[in-house]
Amino acid sequence: MVWNYTELVKQHFFEPKNVGKIDNADGTGDVGSIACGDALSLTIKVDKETNTIIDAKFKTFGCGSAIASSSMLTEMVKGKSLDEALKITNKDIADALGGLPPEKMHCSVMGREALEAAIADYRGEKISHEEEDEGRIICNCFGITEQKIRKVIEEDHLTTLEDVTNYTKAGGGCGACIDEIETILEEYQNQTESKPKPKVAKGKKLTNLERISLIQEVIDNEIRPELEKDNGGLDLIDIDGTRVAIRMVGQCAGCRAAGFTSAWIQDKLREVVDSDIIVDVVEED
Repeated sequence: MVWNYTELVKQHFFEPKNVGKIDNADGTGDVGSIACGDALSLTIKVDKETNTIIDAKFKTFGCGSAIASSSMLTEMVKGKSLDEALKITNKDIADALGGLPPEKMHCSVMGREALEAAIADYRGEKISHEEEDEGRIICNCFGITEQKIRKVIEEDHLTTLEDVTNYTKAGGGCGACIDEIETILEEYQNQTESKPKPKVAKGKKLTNLERISLIQEVIDNEIRPELEKDNGGLDLIDIDGTRVAIRMVGQCAGCRAAGFTSAWIQDKLREVVDSDIIVDVVEED
């Protein structure tokens, strides 16, 4: 099969950045397995005064997408604080490359996992992917656990067997695990449908009371739960027409990536409530 790669993917494949291993690295993240066709080792150097990543290098065994994803990731993390780096998602890596073929999204997932593992290693924390390795194997062909499948489905909002295979490789071998993967997908779908969803106001002119109610509903059911995953949050300060004033709290308060977070909040409110909404972040007194 011929893949349609972007120019950036080709560039980072033919001339990858930061290949190698950092001597006396502060953190190392090893994920994947050569036996399964993909393996990545990421090493980072950290400025301990600022908790900023000052260097990153990689070695990988895999396809062009794996090399390009790893190369781009090392460029993305340099200069970022550890907390900022942890906010990088596999989609961010793929987007930075101008996109990856759907069948190659597992390469960006592997990069994100290696970064999490390297930072956990630096902090002396138990690496979550080691916990995944201890879980029940669903896909024997590629050694993919049930825990990893559930995690990727939830984080990337996957809905089909094809999605799961593209993001994890599970189900892409002999096919014996397909029924179990579809059961997990069905369970996730049922859980998602049982959660209260805000009523989308597409094409409808809202009264002030309707707008305020919908804004509060979106914040409570969609935005705040996502922030709480990273021990962050927000306080709703005021709603004046289409202007929404918020205060970032928890890990979100003072975070260097707060600008990206507030932009995401604004985009979400514009998508569901009103395209004219402006979010203002109020600082602590």
